[in-house]
Amino acid sequence: MKPEMTHLFKGLLCLVLTLLIGGCMSLGPDYERPEAKVESDWLETEDSRVTSELATDPKWWESAFQDPELDKLVEDFIRSKKAVPAFLNYHGFPASACISVNEEVVHGIPGGRIIEEGDIVSVDVGSIFEGFYGDSARTYAVGEISDEKRKLMENTEKSLLAGIDKARNGNKLGQISAAVQYVAENEGYGVVRQLVGHGIGRNMHEEPQVPNYGSPSEGPTLKTGMVIAIEPMINCGTYQVKTLPDGWTIVTADGRPSAHFEHTVAITENGPDILTVV
Repeated sequence: MKPEMTHLFKGLLCLVLTLLIGGCMSLGPDYERPEAKVESDWLETEDSRVTSELATDPKWWESAFQDPELDKLVEDFIRSKKAVPAFLNYHGFPASACISVNEEVVHGIPGGRIIEEGDIVSVDVGSIFEGFYGDSARTYAVGEISDEKRKLMENTEKSLLAGIDKARNGNKLGQISAAVQYVAENEGYGVVRQLVGHGIGRNMHEEPQVPNYGSPSEGPTLKTGMVIAIEPMINCGTYQVKTLPDGWTIVTADGRPSAHFEHTVAITENGPDILTVV
């Protein structure tokens, strides 16, 4: 397998791992970091060891690349950790992961495209662990990519981090939205408006909705114990999108590239706590 493909699939499994370790620790109104941290530490020790073994076992990357059903790799890995794929059959979605390439913004169905060097690939994964949901996404570069795509990825991740920084007790939810929008639009990008982030806990999608645009004075006041998924979807060109005939895949209206980064974040007295990182 080409090195760029190996890197992609290693990244994909690491994304699944961090989701299992952190994202499914989202505890909604009952969230208390000290208790969650004890379990997270244990999971980190055990799961990181297993993932390290997977990342160095060539059969994972070879079978994944040769098999168009990349989704099965994700599903099997999630289930091996005694978790359940959250996306599979969710409102009829036919896969365990959303894999979106280049102009595909979100909700791409795995297996329909061949991933090639120069592509950017957004991988969105959700899982259920002990009754709680986690949700996380990241865009990966496959080998050498254009400067346009590289800068898009960098600025999309920056906009996510800017939004997370505003996820603080007492702030308005709109401060998250405005921070994401400012970073992206300041660099000339289009901020997708038809799709938004969301609350998360015992259900995949809960209130409040978390737009990536808007006024800092809008929305509910953030409170300690809230858990939200912040997920900028940023386009090189227009913010407008459309849905393909499969009924799921969202693409940019002008065919230009899009990037997607997402974290599950808890609001604590000490500031934002990113649950979907090791």
